[in-house]
Amino acid sequence: MSHVQIYRIHALGLAQARRVASQWSDDARLRFDMSCVVSTGPQSDTIEFSCVGAKGLLVVAADHFKLDAKLGFLLQAFGHTIEAEIAKNLDDLLSLHGAGT
Repeated sequence: MSHVQIYRIHALGLAQARRVASQWSDDARLRFDMSCVVSTGPQSDTIEFSCVGAKGLLVVAADHFKLDAKLGFLLQAFGHTIEAEIAKNLDDLLSLHGAGT
Protein backbone atom coordinates (compact mmCIF):
# COMPACT_ATOMS: atom_id res chain seq x y z
CA MET A 1 0.00 0.00 0.00
CA SER A 2 1.10 3.55 -0.74
CA HIS A 3 1.00 5.92 2.20
CA VAL A 4 0.04 9.62 2.00
CA GLN A 5 0.90 11.95 4.88
CA ILE A 6 0.09 15.65 4.99
CA TYR A 7 0.64 18.00 7.92
CA ARG A 8 -0.42 21.64 7.96
CA ILE A 9 0.02 24.13 10.78
CA HIS A 10 -2.56 26.90 11.13
CA ALA A 11 -3.75 29.49 13.63
CA LEU A 12 -7.50 29.10 13.12
CA GLY A 13 -8.49 27.68 16.47
CA LEU A 14 -10.61 24.57 16.81
CA ALA A 15 -14.00 26.06 15.83
CA GLN A 16 -12.74 27.47 12.53
CA ALA A 17 -10.62 24.36 11.86
CA ARG A 18 -13.80 22.30 12.22
CA ARG A 19 -15.46 24.43 9.55
CA VAL A 20 -12.51 23.88 7.20
CA ALA A 21 -12.58 20.14 7.89
CA SER A 22 -16.32 20.04 7.27
CA GLN A 23 -15.83 21.67 3.88
CA TRP A 24 -13.00 19.24 3.12
CA SER A 25 -15.14 16.21 3.99
CA ASP A 26 -18.14 17.55 2.04
CA ASP A 27 -15.89 17.96 -1.01
CA ALA A 28 -14.43 14.45 -0.55
CA ARG A 29 -17.94 12.96 -0.37
CA LEU A 30 -19.05 14.71 -3.55
CA ARG A 31 -15.92 14.42 -5.68
CA PHE A 32 -14.66 10.99 -4.68
CA ASP A 33 -17.73 9.25 -3.25
CA MET A 34 -15.95 8.94 0.08
CA SER A 35 -17.56 7.86 3.27
CA CYS A 36 -16.60 10.24 6.10
CA VAL A 37 -17.25 9.65 9.80
CA VAL A 38 -16.54 12.52 12.19
CA SER A 39 -15.65 11.97 15.85
CA THR A 40 -15.48 15.15 17.90
CA GLY A 41 -13.44 15.68 21.02
CA PRO A 42 -12.59 18.52 23.38
CA GLN A 43 -9.07 19.08 21.96
CA SER A 44 -9.36 17.66 18.44
CA ASP A 45 -11.65 15.87 16.02
CA THR A 46 -10.99 12.99 13.67
CA ILE A 47 -12.51 12.28 10.30
CA GLU A 48 -12.21 8.68 9.17
CA PHE A 49 -12.64 8.50 5.41
CA SER A 50 -12.75 5.70 2.91
CA CYS A 51 -13.65 4.91 -0.66
CA VAL A 52 -12.83 2.13 -3.06
CA GLY A 53 -9.04 1.82 -2.94
CA ALA A 54 -8.31 4.32 -0.18
CA LYS A 55 -8.86 4.89 3.52
CA GLY A 56 -7.47 7.25 6.08
CA LEU A 57 -7.80 9.64 8.95
CA LEU A 58 -7.75 13.43 9.20
CA VAL A 59 -6.95 14.84 12.64
CA VAL A 60 -8.37 18.33 13.13
CA ALA A 61 -6.77 20.33 15.94
CA ALA A 62 -6.78 23.98 16.99
CA ASP A 63 -3.33 24.49 15.46
CA HIS A 64 -2.85 21.79 12.82
CA PHE A 65 -4.31 19.26 10.42
CA LYS A 66 -2.73 15.83 10.08
CA LEU A 67 -3.85 13.51 7.32
CA ASP A 68 -2.75 9.89 6.97
CA ALA A 69 -4.12 7.81 4.12
CA LYS A 70 -3.39 4.44 2.64
CA LEU A 71 -3.92 3.82 -1.05
CA GLY A 72 -4.73 0.36 -2.34
CA PHE A 73 -2.95 -1.41 -5.15
CA LEU A 74 -4.94 0.16 -7.98
CA LEU A 75 -4.27 3.72 -6.76
CA GLN A 76 -0.57 3.28 -5.89
CA ALA A 77 0.58 4.41 -9.34
CA PHE A 78 -1.23 7.70 -8.77
CA GLY A 79 0.05 8.21 -5.21
CA HIS A 80 2.04 11.38 -5.88
CA THR A 81 -0.81 12.91 -7.88
CA ILE A 82 -3.37 12.02 -5.22
CA GLU A 83 -1.15 13.43 -2.45
CA ALA A 84 -0.63 16.66 -4.42
CA GLU A 85 -4.38 17.03 -5.03
CA ILE A 86 -5.27 16.43 -1.38
CA ALA A 87 -2.60 18.92 -0.26
CA LYS A 88 -3.83 21.52 -2.79
CA ASN A 89 -7.45 21.10 -1.66
CA LEU A 90 -6.51 21.52 2.00
CA ASP A 91 -4.21 24.47 1.25
CA ASP A 92 -6.94 26.16 -0.81
CA LEU A 93 -9.42 25.78 2.05
CA LEU A 94 -6.90 27.13 4.56
CA SER A 95 -6.19 30.12 2.31
CA LEU A 96 -9.92 30.73 1.86
CA HIS A 97 -10.25 30.92 5.66
CA GLY A 98 -7.24 33.19 6.02
CA ALA A 99 -4.88 30.59 7.44
CA GLY A 100 -2.34 30.21 4.62
CA THR A 101 0.29 27.49 4.97
